[in-house]
Amino acid sequence: MTNSFRISGNLIDILQQKIYPATVTVENGVITRITEDATTYEQYLLPGFIDAHVHVESSMLTPSQFARLAVVHGTVATVSDPHEIANVLGVKGVEYMLENGKSVPFKFCFGAPSCVPATIFETAGAEVTVADVENLLQKPEVLYLTEMMNFPGVLHEQPDVMAKIAAAKRIGKPIDGHAPGLRGEDAKKYIAAGISTDHECFTAEEALDKLHYGMHILIREGSAARNFDALIHLLHDYPEKIMFCSDDKHPDNLVEGHINILVKRALALKIDLFKVLRAACVNPVLHYKIPAGLLRVGDPADFIVADNLDSFNIVATYIDGRAVAQHGETRIPSVIAPVINNFDCAPKSSSDFHITTSGVTANVKVIEALDGQLITNSFTETLPVVDGQLFSSTEKDILKLAVVNRYHAAPVALGFIRNFGFKQGAIASSVAHDSHNIIVVGVDDESIAQAVNAVIAHKGGVSVVDNNEASVLPLPVAGLMSNLDGYEVAARYSELDKAAKALGSKLDAPFMTLSFMALLVIPHLKLSDKGLFDGDTFSFTAAVL
Repeated sequence: MTNSFRISGNLIDILQQKIYPATVTVENGVITRITEDATTYEQYLLPGFIDAHVHVESSMLTPSQFARLAVVHGTVATVSDPHEIANVLGVKGVEYMLENGKSVPFKFCFGAPSCVPATIFETAGAEVTVADVENLLQKPEVLYLTEMMNFPGVLHEQPDVMAKIAAAKRIGKPIDGHAPGLRGEDAKKYIAAGISTDHECFTAEEALDKLHYGMHILIREGSAARNFDALIHLLHDYPEKIMFCSDDKHPDNLVEGHINILVKRALALKIDLFKVLRAACVNPVLHYKIPAGLLRVGDPADFIVADNLDSFNIVATYIDGRAVAQHGETRIPSVIAPVINNFDCAPKSSSDFHITTSGVTANVKVIEALDGQLITNSFTETLPVVDGQLFSSTEKDILKLAVVNRYHAAPVALGFIRNFGFKQGAIASSVAHDSHNIIVVGVDDESIAQAVNAVIAHKGGVSVVDNNEASVLPLPVAGLMSNLDGYEVAARYSELDKAAKALGSKLDAPFMTLSFMALLVIPHLKLSDKGLFDGDTFSFTAAVL
C-alpha cells in the first residue's frame, strides 16, 4: 500500500528562515521532492508541533487516545515521560505505554524513568532499578532518561543516581532535568553532571541562570502549572535553547488545544515567527533525535497545514504521509486498550478520617495551594476542637486533606489545606503524583469517605460528592487512565470539573491541583500517604502542633 501524493502551499522553512510557494511530493510516507514555484497560495505548510515534555497519563487517556486528540491541533510527536505508570507498575507499565503508542500513527518519544519511586517518603507500587533503566535505554524506541527529580542525589553524587546518568551518557541519550528553584553553583553542578533540560523554572531569573550554564529551558503551560508568561520573552534571545511543553494536560484542555495555543500566544506578543516555530517544531527533534520530519527532502512526511499566519488554524496534520486530522476532526480510529492495574485497597469509613486531639483549640499546619503552580505555601492556623476532634473550617477556607494508600492496608494520612474553597462535599482522585495513592479534599468526613470509596469501587478514578451523591469517572488503566474514547473521557471529565467548581472552588483545575498536593519533590508543604512532608527540610512534620 502506498501513500503517494502532492500538496502545495507556502512552505515555511524554519531552519533557512524563509517562506516560499512550493509543491511537496510525498512517496511512501517520505518527502521525495520540494519544487518551488510562483503560485499564490492561501495555505501554509510547516513541520508539526512537538510537546517537549508531557506525562501522557495525566491526560487520563491511553497513548493511542491521546494521539487522536493531539493531532487535531497539529501535534505530531511528544517527548513522553512514563514515570506516572512506572510508579504504579514499574517496567511493565512503561512497556504498556510503548506498545499502546505503537498502535497509532503518532511519534511518541518515550524515556526511561529515572526516579521511581520519587522519594522514600511515600508508598509507590513499584521500583525502577539501575538495571531496569539500563535495559530500557537499550531499546531503540526509548530515546532519553526522564526527568532527574532527585537533584540532591545528583549534587551529592549518590551511586544509583549517577549510575542511571552514566547509562544514558554511554549510549548518547539525553537526560532530562527537574530542579525547581535551583540556582548558582548548585545549578551549575547539576547541569555539569549531564542534565540537559529543565521544565520547572517559574522565574526568568532562574531560567537565565540555567541557560547560561548550557541547559535547554522548556516553557511549560499545562492544566496546573503555567509558566508561559514568566518565561516566553527569553525566546527573543535564546531561540535555539527553548522548547514548549505541557507537562500535564487534562483531557478537556487537550480537546481545546495543545502546543498550537502556545504558538498563537507567542505570535500575538510579536515574537519572531521563525523563533516561535523553532521552539515548537525543530528544537525537540534535534535535541532528542526524534524520528520526525522537518519538511525537508528525505524526511518523513510529518507536517501540518495552517490557514494563515495570524490565527494559525490547523487545516490538516500529516504523519508519515498519512492524513491523521483534517478540518478539526481526528482521522485516527479509536481502539479500546487493554486494562492493566495495581490496586489493593479496602473501602474506608468516615472514622478513618477523624483527627483527634485534646484541648479547646489546636494549632495546625496548613498547605496553601496556589492556582497555576505546583509549589505550595505553608502557614499555621488555629482551629476549634469539638468533642475531641478537628474539622474543616469553611469560614476560613481550611479543608481536610487525606491520602489513602492504594497498594496495601495502612493508616490514612491527614492534614489541612487552603484555597479549594468548597462549602460542601468532597473530591477524590487516584491520580496523585508521583506514587498515585488516593488523595481527597473535603468539608466533612462522611463526604470524604464517600468520595474515596467511589474511587476504590472502580480501582481508580476521580470522583465528586455533593449532597451525598457521588459521581465518578473510572480510570481502570493503572488507576490513571480510562480506556474509553478520548472525546468521551474529556466530556465526562468536564462534567466532574464543573461539579467540583460548583462545590465552591475558584481553582482553574481543582483535580489537577489536588493531584500535585502529594508531590513531595516540589516545595514547600505536601502530604504523602505516610504523613505531612516539609519539602524544604525534606522530612516529615506534624500536622497538629
